Parts: sequence; structure tokens; C-alpha cells
Amino acid sequence: MQIELKGRKAIVTGSTAGIGRSIAAGLARAGASVVINGRGAERVDAALRELRALLPDADFTGVVADVSTPEGSAALEAQVKDADILVNNAGTAHLNGFFEQKDSEWLDLFQLNVMSGVRAARHYVPGMVKRGWGRVVFISSESAVMIPKEMIDYGVTKTAQLAVSRGLAELVGGTGVTVNAVLPGPTRSEILGNWMKSTAEEQGITQVEAEQNFLKTMRPTTLINRFTTTDEIANMVVYICSEQATGTTGAALRVDGGVIRSIP
Repeated sequence: MQIELKGRKAIVTGSTAGIGRSIAAGLARAGASVVINGRGAERVDAALRELRALLPDADFTGVVADVSTPEGSAALEAQVKDADILVNNAGTAHLNGFFEQKDSEWLDLFQLNVMSGVRAARHYVPGMVKRGWGRVVFISSESAVMIPKEMIDYGVTKTAQLAVSRGLAELVGGTGVTVNAVLPGPTRSEILGNWMKSTAEEQGITQVEAEQNFLKTMRPTTLINRFTTTDEIANMVVYICSEQATGTTGAALRVDGGVIRSIP
């Protein structure tokens, strides 16, 4: 299968590292011009330098904007007026205790993980509908289905993304715009990778051993018995952004290594 995205403009929020950066690289390899986004100029500039070195023929631009806020979302929209592909990847997670958490922590996480994608879709999707073609992808998580007791707030935000994704797909049905969600499982991304690295150092073991311990205790239903790579997540995203994926919309697509124990 040859995926061709030349002439398409893509925005990937939260794309200076991890899954977002791999998605940006994958879309660029397929020919799309890609907007890199992050909160700080230093990280955006570093990502641009490294991606341009990796893919010298690709078209990358960078936008510094904190999309967890309405002001930051507006700044992104002002600098990038329209897009053919929108990947709502910006998000984070924190270990926490449910009974100790403050309302402000819940609301801050919801702003980043959910409202950043809501605001971006509200701005960019009408243009896609008008042009008769578009792709919207929400990067959710297997935690949307299997809510982690150590991060209930995170699971709630990821479930909310599935609801937004499906509802938006219903809203734009028949227009040539598809909307889907992707559910990664435990992935060697920046956030989880750093956590595993820190755990390994504290316990005097290797990172691979720390990952195996995590899977055995926290995600024992894994079928691949390892963390997925960011490129494996990106491969799914690039496909559903392609012309070949016109029949896939309103879906929650797993790249979870078989963690979720259900058929649909």
C-alpha cells in the first residue's frame, strides 16, 4: 500500500516528542506538510531541527502555543488558518490519589486532554467540510476503556475523547471528512518512558525489566508482552489519514498490544 498525502496540510498538537512527533514524521514521509506544536519555543525549535535533519525534503513549520488554554488554542488558529488533517495528540497523565486530588487538577487535565481537541476541531473541521475532505484523529488510550485506579482523571478524559470523536463523526457524516480515535496501550513514549527510566534507576534494574514489571502488575492482559513503540502508533494514524481509509470513521482503533480483553 502506497500512502500519498502530498498537497495535504496536517496539524499535530503536542508533537515535539513521543507519539506526536512520530505521527508528525510519519505524515511528512507520506508527503504532507506538517505543523509541529508545543508549549515552549525551545522544544519546538529542537523538534524542527531534528525532523528537518531526518527528513530534509519534508515541509515542517512550528507553532508555539499552549493548547490547554483558550488563548493558546486561538494562537494556533491565528497562525495556521486551516488544515486538511488534524491530529489531537496534546495530553498528559499524572499518578495521583483520587481522594487527595483537587478540583483544579481535574479541570486542568480536562482542559489539556479534552478541550484542546474540542477547540481545534471546532475551528478546523468546518473548512474540511466545505472542501469535502478532511481527517480528524483523537489520540485516546486503552485507559479510556480500562480506567486505571491510579489515574482515574486520565481515564475519564480519554473516555471523553471517544465520545467527542464519535459524536463529531456523526455530525460530519457524508461530507468526506472522517473522524476517528486511536487507543495506544503502554507505549515507550516520553511520559511513560521517563517514568520507566526513573523506576529502573530507583530499583537498580534495566528499563526493559521495569517495563516488564509494569506489564505484569498493571497490564497483565497484554498479548505482545512489551511496550509498543511510538512508530507503531504513528503507523495507524498515518493510515487513517490516508485516501485508502475513506471507509473508516466513527471508530475507536486500538494499538494496545491486546491489553483490552474484548472483541469489539
